[in-house]
Amino acid sequence: MLQAPINPADINTIQGVYGVKPNLPFTLGNEGFGIIEKAGSEVKNLKVGDWVIPGTNAWGTWRSYALEEEKNLIKIPNDLDPAMAATLAVNPCTAFRMLQDFETLSKGDTVLQNAANSAVGQNVIQIARHLGFRTVNILRNREGIEKLKQDLQDLGADYVLTEEEFRASKLFKNGELAQPKLVLNCVSGKAVIELVKAMAENGTLVTYGGMSRQPLIVPTSAFIFKNIRLVGYWMTRWNWQHGSNSTERKDMLAMLCNMAKQGSLVAPKHEFVPLDSFQEALARSCDTTRFHETKLIFKF
Repeated sequence: MLQAPINPADINTIQGVYGVKPNLPFTLGNEGFGIIEKAGSEVKNLKVGDWVIPGTNAWGTWRSYALEEEKNLIKIPNDLDPAMAATLAVNPCTAFRMLQDFETLSKGDTVLQNAANSAVGQNVIQIARHLGFRTVNILRNREGIEKLKQDLQDLGADYVLTEEEFRASKLFKNGELAQPKLVLNCVSGKAVIELVKAMAENGTLVTYGGMSRQPLIVPTSAFIFKNIRLVGYWMTRWNWQHGSNSTERKDMLAMLCNMAKQGSLVAPKHEFVPLDSFQEALARSCDTTRFHETKLIFKF
């Protein structure tokens, strides 16, 4: 392995609250990329020097070396930015699937999301821009909020507002923007109420996270009078249903890699850490008293 990030799913796995509960002993790490150093005589599609990512979840990327069958690895271009390669399989793919699989959107349509500065949120902004969709992006207020807003606008965000600003906004009330058919939620709790108020009739709210650690709170009237739909999304399940060699997966990764090579998809703000500093890195990742604006990536 060359690089592997620390993702929330890894922390949840350690805590025993993730959807996958592996048997112990277990090597952690859901994501990352490596380089082929040796290949057996019967290997047909991989060669020494190729970059690869695991084709399965919970593969155990936090290690220096691994012995694996060819069928469980996916070749990626070796001219990608390494940090992009390390973070390719989870957040960009999650963003892409949510934008594609739940509503049929046309160019100019608006996508509304909270946690817009998260790794998934940043990918939503960039991929939506590439597909011709506009984004309205909600953040929690914090020190340095104007700099953070500008960073997201530089990625292609059309509108960036704090939760308080969005609550007072008339973006969807004065006709400036059509109400969104697709809304993406990573916060849950009471924050969902404002999202639902803005939704179009028959729209879909996709929940892929629960940063507030609170259940969804949705007004009953929205179900009755707006006929909204609430669904969940988990990239791991999609991967189970679409193997390493599926056309859907190949096409998705090809598009994302092309975007990355063109510079229209970039890795989130990150910091490289050596694996032997894992205790400090995990402590930082588990700290709930601070905002996490930098993804930590193990570099081997």
